[in-house]
Amino acid sequence: MAPPTPTHDLINPDDPPAYQREKLLQIADALMRRVEQATDDGGAAYTQFQRAVLLEDQVRERTRDLERALDLLNLSNARLAEANRATEAARRNLSNAIETVQEGFALFDSKDALVLCNSRFGMFLRDLAPVLHPGLSFDDYVTRVSLSPHLTLPPGDSPAQWAARRLRQHHERHVMFNARMDGDHWVQVSEHRMPDGGTVILQTDVTDIIRLERQERGKMLDAQAKLIRATLEHLNQGVCIFDAEQRLVGWNRKLGNLLGIPLPRLRLGASFDGLLDRFADGARFRDITRQAVADWAATPSPRAALRFTVERGQAPLLILDVYAQEMPNGGFVISFTDITAERDAIAALSRANETLEARVTERTMELEDAALRAERANATRARFVAAASHDLLQPLSAARLFVAAAESDTLAPDTRDALQKAQSALDSVDGILGALLDISRLDSGKAAVSSGPVDLGAMLAQLGVEFGPIAAAKGLRFRIRPVQAQVISDPSYLRRILQNLISNALRYTASGGVLVGVRPRGRMIQLEVWDSGPGIAEDDQEAVFQEFHRLNARASASDGMGLGLAIVERAAALLGHPLGLKSRLGRGSCFLLQLPLTAPPASPAPATPAPQSALDSKIVLLVEPDPELRRALSMLMEKWGISVLDTESMGDALALIDEIGITPDALILDHGTNGAETADFQKQIQSFTGRFGPLPLALIGAGLPGLAQATRLAKPIDARAVQSFLSAAFTES
Repeated sequence: MAPPTPTHDLINPDDPPAYQREKLLQIADALMRRVEQATDDGGAAYTQFQRAVLLEDQVRERTRDLERALDLLNLSNARLAEANRATEAARRNLSNAIETVQEGFALFDSKDALVLCNSRFGMFLRDLAPVLHPGLSFDDYVTRVSLSPHLTLPPGDSPAQWAARRLRQHHERHVMFNARMDGDHWVQVSEHRMPDGGTVILQTDVTDIIRLERQERGKMLDAQAKLIRATLEHLNQGVCIFDAEQRLVGWNRKLGNLLGIPLPRLRLGASFDGLLDRFADGARFRDITRQAVADWAATPSPRAALRFTVERGQAPLLILDVYAQEMPNGGFVISFTDITAERDAIAALSRANETLEARVTERTMELEDAALRAERANATRARFVAAASHDLLQPLSAARLFVAAAESDTLAPDTRDALQKAQSALDSVDGILGALLDISRLDSGKAAVSSGPVDLGAMLAQLGVEFGPIAAAKGLRFRIRPVQAQVISDPSYLRRILQNLISNALRYTASGGVLVGVRPRGRMIQLEVWDSGPGIAEDDQEAVFQEFHRLNARASASDGMGLGLAIVERAAALLGHPLGLKSRLGRGSCFLLQLPLTAPPASPAPATPAPQSALDSKIVLLVEPDPELRRALSMLMEKWGISVLDTESMGDALALIDEIGITPDALILDHGTNGAETADFQKQIQSFTGRFGPLPLALIGAGLPGLAQATRLAKPIDARAVQSFLSAAFTES
């Protein structure tokens, strides 16, 4: 018996499961019949039967597997069918949705192939509709658009240029532009790149918007044209405007009146050459020719502005100032200004100037004659004063001798008192005559000056001995700070200057005292005479140097005739010594005199030994609003060998530092009693230390919150506290 045929050869796996099952059943039935009919003496039949049974079990198991697979396949097919239906429904919904959009819509994938679009995509490009199918490449789409007869290309663009520019724009993430179609239709194209690399293109019909904008722009231009026309008509100048082809495009009525051109000739589009010929007829150009003006108008852009003058007519003569300037569009504008009145005014002014010059010359000659007469009179007066002073001195000396001879111990007290008063009166007259003689010599310019080295310290010491008794008699404190310095000056006139300054200070000081000191000023030395008198108002500070001017009208003749400061001013000017005055009403005055040094100024001779060698040659900035306290502190520190820069306020201190360019070694500051200025004062200190770095700082009176590290000097100030602060500050440095 032939071996059984394997089942996998009898069953085609591609057959439907139902057919395979039926075939397997037929095979099993055939096998069973063969087993039953066959005879096998050796037990082969039973073996075949067992095989058949096993085969039947396998067939049944395979059949069940096939049935389960068939069920799963049917379920998958059902789900797939449902998914296909949903996908198709979604596609239909998407197509319907983009179809309802009033804009053109297209979707290209990441490979720039068209996926889908609506019917409005490619609007106004009717020849493009047949090729808008899925799979169309973006390059092919752009090429077809550029070649479409319904697309209006920009002026100067070819289809290839337009397509190349459009493809370059495609590489950007977002693109938006307007494209013009035939029939004056406009489409706004908006292109956006998606995250997956695809592209969405929207096309919007903006024809109505473009036409509305064009209409509004036209209205605006019309309004601007009316405004320009109204402006031109209100100008007092004649104005004409030409385009790049030298055609008239704008003008005003004033132009025709000035140029003598009838208004009908001023028509839109008139040529510049024609109007120039009409204008040049009867006109006279200054510094330019008619041809030069025509050449300027014909010169290609850019061209420089042109200005010239034209005269028209005879009597009356019309003078026009012409100014031509190029406009951005290549045209130009010309303005004509009537300057006849200005030129007439200039001519009249010139004639008036000539007349005035003649009168000035005549007046100058008169003044020169008057000046000569005044000089002769002044010389005569000076000679008279000198002669009279000299002649009066002789009997005055005799009178003084007679008075001295009349003095005797045997005289009665009344007689002796009368003689003393007479002697005092004669001394006053002697001083007045001497002052008049000095004024006469200084005014005449015949004063003999012999400048040379002068020991200023010795001269001041002699003056201290001379004026000490006078100050003591008035109950005043009088002090001259010792100084070691040689200056260049005339010793006689310098002594007279110092005598007058000191006597003037003592005369007008009723209480307090007078201080004479010096301050170094580079190659100069500044001598200062301080007093605690009534002070001088700012308006009177120039008048005090005039002859016979006294602020204290109650002063008697014995107190002088107001000639001392006049002599000081003239002598200082003659010697070249700068003279200054600082004064405040009720606070006193200070007269300043600057003298050139023969050598660097020596340190002031201390009245007492310096408390500490570390203080020598140090510079301290002192800010103290109270002048008396400021002078006392300055004198105290200068006695120790310290150079003091004293000012009234922090603002003055900053200005002084900027002026002299010297940085102090320590600061002693008093911000006064005005609490409202405390914050500003503290800011000034911080600004100062920010510029010059941290410096030893002492505050007089109350401290400041932001300056806790500063040393506090309580009032009344103890000299030992100041010395301790300075010694500690300069020892640490």
